[in-house]
Amino acid sequence: MRAPGLVIFDCDGVLVDSEPISMRVLTDAIGAVGVPMPLEEVHATFVGTDFATIEREVSRRRGAPVPDGWMDEFYAVRAEVFERELRPIAGARAAVEGVRADGWETCVASQGRPAKMEQTLGLTGLSDLFAAQRIFSATMVERPKPAPDLFLYAARSCGWEPGECVVVEDSLLGIRGARAAGMRVLGYLPAGAPEDAALPLLAAGAEVVRSLDEVPGRVA
Repeated sequence: MRAPGLVIFDCDGVLVDSEPISMRVLTDAIGAVGVPMPLEEVHATFVGTDFATIEREVSRRRGAPVPDGWMDEFYAVRAEVFERELRPIAGARAAVEGVRADGWETCVASQGRPAKMEQTLGLTGLSDLFAAQRIFSATMVERPKPAPDLFLYAARSCGWEPGECVVVEDSLLGIRGARAAGMRVLGYLPAGAPEDAALPLLAAGAEVVRSLDEVPGRVA
């Protein structure tokens, strides 16, 4: 008998609490090239965005390309901070193990590079949950989120149709991409976030969960 389907987990902000670190380091990196932006604006503008898009937007705002090596320096600084500060999202392991216990297969699909996911999943003790062939990056497809390419590629690679997949996402870009792929989406909104923060996720087509503990019961 065929298993219920495939649950596709985003990585940053769903499995690992990397987004606050990334946005803080990015704010410093943007300011260093003469584009001062407050942290709140950086988060609102760039969270969930692939780095090529970030680089283009920063170049546009400064009126010139960013310096050579800017991206590599950002990656290096962020990796150092990850080593000191990165933690898993509460309930991440239990959510993955819970859906598997109910017969679902799982994978990860993220805007981040494979090397970044290898580091972040390793630092948070989650790397044993996903074999290398079940970790998918936007670098593997032509278009990043919010295009559906990454989700369709992950589903196809794992042997599932889009309608048999459920995506767990925290960003609007990811939710839009998953919905464009024809997949059901659970939009993760941390319990500490204000209630009205759920409205954009709902408008984008997600079913909101306020804790990863809800995920196993909601994928059915």
